Amino acid sequence: MNKLKITFIGLGVMGYPMAGHLAKAGHSITVYNRSSAKAKKWVDEFSGNMETTPAQAAKNADIVCVCVGNDDDVRSVIHGETGVLSSMKQGSILVDHTTTSALLAEELYSSCKNNNVHFVDAPVSGGQAGAENGLLTIMCGGDQSPFDKASIAMNCYAKQIQLMGVAGQGQRCKMVNQICIAGVLQGLSEALMLAEASHLDIPQVVQTLQHGAAGSWQMANRLETMAKDEFDFGFAIDWMRKDLGICLDEAKNHKLNLKMTNEVDQYYANLQKQGLGRMDTSVLVKAINTCNKTL
Repeated sequence: MNKLKITFIGLGVMGYPMAGHLAKAGHSITVYNRSSAKAKKWVDEFSGNMETTPAQAAKNADIVCVCVGNDDDVRSVIHGETGVLSSMKQGSILVDHTTTSALLAEELYSSCKNNNVHFVDAPVSGGQAGAENGLLTIMCGGDQSPFDKASIAMNCYAKQIQLMGVAGQGQRCKMVNQICIAGVLQGLSEALMLAEASHLDIPQVVQTLQHGAAGSWQMANRLETMAKDEFDFGFAIDWMRKDLGICLDEAKNHKLNLKMTNEVDQYYANLQKQGLGRMDTSVLVKAINTCNKTL
């Protein structure tokens, strides 16, 4: 396998293990994180190098990967005197793993092109467990040649990588992914209410149904913890609301009314007001249970 010089910007619950897989594969890795203590911890664990600004970290890199919080976070590490675009070499590739708006992906594609740099939007699905186990699904937008080269890096932490089309199409595919998750969790929440009211054994329900047409990752990994009232893990609803907001904005651009997505988003808004914003998205069951009790 080709060994590349790769910079990784953002060492959160996703970026930290993703960068680790790159190091384990033998690539030369330089990292940057807003908290330097986290970057130092990563270097102590995986070797590699750390820098104090995104620009310094991106110097001479073949590929620069970004995995931060939202559109504004992405812009802050890409633009300006300390942003990666100020130092990336011509012909290198910027890969954004952050879940953002498609508008930002299109904006970054143009900015990179003006700097003779390639861009691939590459949001991921699979959560922290997928990142840690190298089993992420990555939906990409951009041009074929840089996608092919970036795939050398992405294959280190992914089980599925697909180029969906031009810049922005990776982000739009991620929007579809998040809407599907919202719908599955709403269905599981209502199904759990009926299962419990009927005195069914929940582990037995999961073992039986996950192999049939109703089976899903959410059922296999979340239905039992939902029944146990366990939510202090996984993908926080604060982040899901950010993602659903992106979905709803995109829908408005196409004059679409996503009724279910709007409904789930409001459930999550109410849970945030209760101080549950850092709980896993499966905490949706609490909101649906509350709504059912008021009927």
